[in-house]
Amino acid sequence: MVERLCTLLLLLSIAACTGPAKNEPEAYFKNPDPGVQSGGVKMIEIETPKGKFKVWTKRTGNNPRIKLLLLHGGPACTHEYFECLDSYLPAEGIEYYYYDQLGSFYSDQPKDSSLWQTERFVEELEQVRKALGLNKDNFYLLGHSWGGILATEYALKYRENLKGLIISNMMVSIPEYNQYAYNVLAKQMPPAIFDSIRAMETAGDFSNPRYMGLLMPYHYAKHICRIPLADWPDPMQRGLDHINPDIYVLMQGPSEFGASGRILNWDRKADMPKIKVPTLSIGGTYDTMDPAHMEWIAKTVQKGRFLLCPNGSHMSLWDDQENYMKGLIGFLKDVDKGVFE
Repeated sequence: MVERLCTLLLLLSIAACTGPAKNEPEAYFKNPDPGVQSGGVKMIEIETPKGKFKVWTKRTGNNPRIKLLLLHGGPACTHEYFECLDSYLPAEGIEYYYYDQLGSFYSDQPKDSSLWQTERFVEELEQVRKALGLNKDNFYLLGHSWGGILATEYALKYRENLKGLIISNMMVSIPEYNQYAYNVLAKQMPPAIFDSIRAMETAGDFSNPRYMGLLMPYHYAKHICRIPLADWPDPMQRGLDHINPDIYVLMQGPSEFGASGRILNWDRKADMPKIKVPTLSIGGTYDTMDPAHMEWIAKTVQKGRFLLCPNGSHMSLWDDQENYMKGLIGFLKDVDKGVFE
């Protein structure tokens, strides 16, 4: 009798332990918002020195401990090239947010050029964080490319709000980025090709079809995304097609071959030791950004880890997905479990 009772108690204990796991998918996809459902889309009103505007966000999933906000590149690209995350994050139970920054395709696009300053984007991001209810117990911030600049600036000013930081495919010094472009990547081009590109840049002849005609096969296909140009994935292509050229050219410059816009002198190398939150720095072997610099970031922040995507370029989340996603998800879960080193 006692033996049967013990067996019954053991079975009940097992059922109690396994029961919640069966409900996890239901809890993950449960929508906490009342009223008319919008598929997770939320337009957030922000205040700027030039008035109020709305920016587009979209939530997928529910996880009280891991909420990942994604900052796209550009500036003024879109969230669309992050859509490959839909194939990975829901299965891991990670809540995540797409977000088009002000001026980008799905958000308001005011024409006042004084709005396109890094410092203003940081304050916009803080307003978005508050509107989404993200806090130090659950808020992870991933910035890719230009988004990495924005994420770095945010972490330096509002570090107390973060649980984890991911700087993806971005150096923290534009002068060093330009040096890498011209001293390393340029030398990998046939000399005649590079000379033609430089001649058009010097002349300001960026609208010449030959300019992008040379950059696409000799630079973009090798260092932006190594998937054959004809096969570039639809979400990535849409993100690039929807870029706001007025903002992009003003802040970055006319191409991804070095920077020449408002961010030209941006450099935060000296401030990286101030970042205390767990930080993942991601680089690709064939990136437009120097992977050695991105490894340096991980060694310089107080709690850093470096992820090298050996087959990846600037869009490592596309051309080296296996390594990128495994490293990103591993970081999020390690921090969540308190085992990050």
